[in-house]
Amino acid sequence: MLLDLPVLKKGSFYFIKDSETDLVMEDKTKRGLEVKETSVDEKLNVKADKGMIHDMDGIGHWVPIRWYFPKDSYDLFAVSVHAEAMEKKYTELRELTCPDDDD
Repeated sequence: MLLDLPVLKKGSFYFIKDSETDLVMEDKTKRGLEVKETSVDEKLNVKADKGMIHDMDGIGHWVPIRWYFPKDSYDLFAVSVHAEAMEKKYTELRELTCPDDDD
């Protein structure tokens, strides 16, 4: 089960976990979101679990919850590059929307 996988690296907004065949990058902001499908992520071109969120107009949007990077193609450094890019994006968004938040 994914919850039981060993954590190799974590940030404020992500975990990178070690499975037998994949390095699994999980978006902490999507915790609790139900997985509705597993398909290839268009941006990272790896298998991803996706869920549905709805905006204020009730329009549904598919969002990735976790990505599966095959160990035969990716190492921890390569996955960390994607994780740190996500971390930077969320940090900038938090600073923009919550400037007085002290973490």
